[in-house]
Amino acid sequence: MRIGPWTLPNNVLVAPMAGVTDRPFRQLCKRLGAGYAVSEMAASNPRLWDSVKTARRLNHDGEIAPVAVQIAGADPAMMAEAAAFNAARGARIIDINMGCPVKKVCNLASGSALLRDEDLVARILDAVVAACAPLGVPVTLKTRTGWDREHRNALRVARRAEDAGIAALALHGRTRADLYTGQAEYDTIRAVKAELSIPVIANGDIDTPAKARHVLDYTGADAVMIGRAAQGRPWIFREIDHYLRTGETLAPPSYEEMRDLLLEHLDDHYRFYGEHTGVRSARKHIGWYVEGLPGADPFRDRMNRIDNTRDQWQTVADWFDDLARGGPASPAPRAQPLLAA
Repeated sequence: MRIGPWTLPNNVLVAPMAGVTDRPFRQLCKRLGAGYAVSEMAASNPRLWDSVKTARRLNHDGEIAPVAVQIAGADPAMMAEAAAFNAARGARIIDINMGCPVKKVCNLASGSALLRDEDLVARILDAVVAACAPLGVPVTLKTRTGWDREHRNALRVARRAEDAGIAALALHGRTRADLYTGQAEYDTIRAVKAELSIPVIANGDIDTPAKARHVLDYTGADAVMIGRAAQGRPWIFREIDHYLRTGETLAPPSYEEMRDLLLEHLDDHYRFYGEHTGVRSARKHIGWYVEGLPGADPFRDRMNRIDNTRDQWQTVADWFDDLARGGPASPAPRAQPLLAA
């Protein structure tokens, strides 16, 4: 799997997710087998570049290469400027967001709202590729199958992207109107892959190693991209990678390993965000890790009342220690998420 000059260690990738794929999460996923991870989307508006939130999203200190930054916006010149700005600060791959379905993004004519204006799509692609080419930075695109089921235009957008010089295309098998409901469809991804010579990455509802194998075989895609199924389950990347290479299923992590991974994640998370933001933003991650485990609901309620990182960390450690002493050495696999990015 190659993106421009970069050869990735495998074809199991982390999807960009706002509020989730920060540097600590990306680093952990890469350490646990992900071949590549894209940052949370960064605003293309230069007035926002000095904000605390954007500064964190542009922090790639110590990150495993290649650093990939996703940018979002609707103005071609502004997107080109944002691409160059991020490349100057360490991005080695620029990803264009044309897939985010959330209302606050689409209301700004960004994300998947761009799929309603193919001329604007083309101008953004051309502008960003032109800005990055002299820097030796490849550009990728993440998008959906269309605005709604009556207006699926992923194939036209994909052809235009390849013509513009896009290095790889990630395609979520839903329209914007679908949001995350129903089931992802892979026929459109299959049709796009059949038409393109650049790498195509399949995304949507890939939540088990067997599902990853099925999607790759059915679509012919070059890689799979995992989003929501990795929330609280970062070891899914090693599970899928191992299965794709060997056909064998890895045992799920023990309670002890889950404890150690979550505590490692929290340590990095606290250092990254600081005390006030760290303890609050960690709650969602903790909730995802414990989902489906015995006693998870009362534990989450208790966790939401803790307001300092020291007590939060120690409560997590104690809870998993108790779970390990009272349960099997290796828990049964949890129910798979109903939704995937």
